Amino acid sequence: MFNPAPTIPRPGSIAETSLLSDEILLDRFEERAFRYFLECANRENGLVADTTRSHYPSSIAVVGFALTCYLVGIERGWMRRDEAALLTLTALRFFHGSEQSEQRNATGYKGFYYHFLDIRTGRRVWQSELSMIDSALLMAGVLTAATYFAGASDTESEIRDLAETLYGRIDWRWAQNSGVTLTQGWKPECGFLHYGWEGYSEGLILYILALGSGPHALAPESYAAWKSTYQWETIYGRDVLYAGPLFIHQFTQAWVDFRGIRDRFMREKRSDYFENSRTAAYIHREYAIRNPGGYKGYGENYWGFSAGEGPGVRTMTIDGAVRRFFNYVARGAPFGPDDGTIHPSVIFGSLPFAPEIALPAIRRVCEEDARIGSDFRVPNGLNATMPGDDEGGWISEGMFGLDQGLAVLMIENYRTGFPWNLTRECRYFRNGLRRAGFSGGWLER
Repeated sequence: MFNPAPTIPRPGSIAETSLLSDEILLDRFEERAFRYFLECANRENGLVADTTRSHYPSSIAVVGFALTCYLVGIERGWMRRDEAALLTLTALRFFHGSEQSEQRNATGYKGFYYHFLDIRTGRRVWQSELSMIDSALLMAGVLTAATYFAGASDTESEIRDLAETLYGRIDWRWAQNSGVTLTQGWKPECGFLHYGWEGYSEGLILYILALGSGPHALAPESYAAWKSTYQWETIYGRDVLYAGPLFIHQFTQAWVDFRGIRDRFMREKRSDYFENSRTAAYIHREYAIRNPGGYKGYGENYWGFSAGEGPGVRTMTIDGAVRRFFNYVARGAPFGPDDGTIHPSVIFGSLPFAPEIALPAIRRVCEEDARIGSDFRVPNGLNATMPGDDEGGWISEGMFGLDQGLAVLMIENYRTGFPWNLTRECRYFRNGLRRAGFSGGWLER
């Protein structure tokens, strides 16, 4: 029976943390985040828990992050290559052999997979949707692993073969539901969900992979139709392709290096998605400095608003002010919603784009909060305004796989560019980018 391994405390103190160099500090955070995937993986099927909380299922997006994080672990000496290859192969064999049908308790359908799966049986749970974006994040990890495991062994050869099969059988055109753009999901109980992708979002990686595949690839017109819903704004004197939650500016770029490559939209704006993410980080920081809601802690080194958990739905009077708090919500800057909650993973996610503001924020969070600085954990949410068991205020329970995966990959992209270098070599990523109209930079080599 699968039982997640307990979280392993790491030695440290606030005083010690302040003496660490940037390189050592990031190394400790990166390794601590990486350990999540070893502690929370079911070695029998390769699925990874969505969170360390008890009785939670696996998230297929977290598996996608895990498959790429294993490669970082190999390069950093935190995991043996043969161990990572076997765990990767176990996951790919599971997805290849799992039930693909319209049955309500299947694992997937039309090559896509349900958002949440029972971590033991691999069956759909919570009546979750057949998720196009989460399937794309899973495939990003699958394809990256296939690119890395290029050896002649039977294990690595099978990884490549299964990756080709899994990616090739996804029916991206079916996911258009006879329309032009992609839908967000499908359920056997009701069919396609009644909302699609509108505005700039993490769906960028979905379109890249949907355009780059073989038999069922999308037409470039689908990507162009989605881009027509983009919203270009001028905020605090900065021009930006707007999306409020910061994770939107980061998830695709955990895998794709957009430095110097542009699609038609960005060529017209004389920018690129990398620079846009840098601008978004500065906008979040500026919003925190201005702090229109008067929340505790906000400032130049305390920022980062994204989709995630909060203190819970409640209204309280704190220091004479009425405060409304939320649970899970897509927080954003500058247009909200905002309840005093920040999400530290997106500070780490900003490292490749704006290290000059991300590193001081990382130091501020871990040096002033013993719950983080003593064991280098990356919590989902912090709220200094909401009273908690600690003087630092409320902190989310447990750790979440998406936060840990984003931290690992973006710390590594900042330090070495290793994940980016892998996907540069993957023909499917390159093909998808070219069919989306990207050109320039490394894509021409």
